[in-house]
Amino acid sequence: MKISELFAEVPFRVSRGDVHEIEHLEVSTVEFDSRNVKPGALFVCIKGFESDGHDYTQKAIEAGALALCVEHELADIEAPQLIVQDTRHALALTAQRFYGDPSARMDVVGITGTNGKTTTTYLLDSIMRHAGKKTGVIGTVATCIGDEQIQASRTTPESAELQKLLAEMADSHVEHVSMEVSSHAIDLSRIDGVTFGAVAFTNLTQDHLDYHRSMENYLAAKKRLFTDFKVKARVIDINTDVGLRLASELSADYDILTVGCAEEASIRAKKIEPQPHGTYFTLDTPTGEAYVTLPLPGAYNVDNALVAAGCAYGLGIDVETIAEALSEAPQVPGRLERIIAGQPFEVVVDYAHTPDSLEKALKAMRAATQGNVIVVFGCGGDRDPGKRPIMGKVAGTFADIAIATSDNPRGEDVIAILLQVEDGLRASGGKFNTEVDRRHAIERACLLAKPGDCVLIAGKGHEDYQVFAHHTVHFDDREVARESLKKLGYYPDGEQ
Repeated sequence: MKISELFAEVPFRVSRGDVHEIEHLEVSTVEFDSRNVKPGALFVCIKGFESDGHDYTQKAIEAGALALCVEHELADIEAPQLIVQDTRHALALTAQRFYGDPSARMDVVGITGTNGKTTTTYLLDSIMRHAGKKTGVIGTVATCIGDEQIQASRTTPESAELQKLLAEMADSHVEHVSMEVSSHAIDLSRIDGVTFGAVAFTNLTQDHLDYHRSMENYLAAKKRLFTDFKVKARVIDINTDVGLRLASELSADYDILTVGCAEEASIRAKKIEPQPHGTYFTLDTPTGEAYVTLPLPGAYNVDNALVAAGCAYGLGIDVETIAEALSEAPQVPGRLERIIAGQPFEVVVDYAHTPDSLEKALKAMRAATQGNVIVVFGCGGDRDPGKRPIMGKVAGTFADIAIATSDNPRGEDVIAILLQVEDGLRASGGKFNTEVDRRHAIERACLLAKPGDCVLIAGKGHEDYQVFAHHTVHFDDREVARESLKKLGYYPDGEQ
């Protein structure tokens, strides 16, 4: 594709060459990682958190890049340079055009919010499959094209990767894509150029303040998903004050489909009946009602189901199909995932890694547990330190026994992180102890558990690794939990 076509919507000026000659150059691929550059590539220099693509231009040229897209002129580089205001935005729009605007050929649904994105995408995918659609999923746990699963590297891929992935889905005749959209993805232009069938907001609680600096900035990033993109349907959960505020602010300019438990919600849950391993409710929509036996515990999973239902409804799926699919919803990896080995107590692994999500998970387990709730949890390093004492206070308040341990310490000292967590644990007045080694913490929790108790292992969910300063090791809470139960003499059926 010619450069003039790629940059049709991106203003630029040229350095190191004749503008008319450069506009007619044929580009073989659009890349932002110099390691992936091949002959004929356009290399777009984006600034990352740890490195700057402008520093790798010589390497890209040596690999065969025929032109560079930069934010400032590089005096010591002789290759043609297209200078733009924002290379991240340019990367997104040039990739969109290079791959043939794939999102316009499918219904892509973008789901944003602090918590619930993964579960909601899985529930929406289940609904669309039940409706006979070929589907795709892009998110934290995995990327799926139909039944093919691809390991995910981040919640929302970089824009060029995303456009390539969407093109693969469109070429595979995918009709519907459920995609998690992080605040980073919105703020860093990863989803620029995407056309959405629907967008949805789940909730907003403290997280990522190391990046956004304030909750207002965090919300403003989320809000842009509803204002800055081509969208057919906008769905907002109004079960929280933030959701109510967002719906109110947007309703003056857009049609908003609200979901929740309140009567004013367009789509709501009525007659909610919590069960030990799920929730029953009546799904009420503008065109009728249907009964749902959601096989996921916790009131917050009703919220997730409502957001998924709202997105499906906004795209024309009937209420009966939605209810049937929600009643057959799959287990979401690492989201209140039960570990069953014949033990007389529950062991559940969950991704809860924010104060709000931890509180909700603990409340869900409390409602389903006759005995004590024991929680194993930690806080990641090099991330928002302000939430650490809050997490500690939540664990100490809502669990009978809290065991603070390591999560992904990254470049920070584990002991220093735990000391901050302990401030909150002490303030709660609850019973707690600290175990630096996460494996030992899980083993201790299982050892302490008595019949009728519940062990909640929180923070990592589906992740199968633990990140330290200079290395990453394999670590899966689910595997470690099963190994801990084996040491106590409990085995899954058929295994000894």
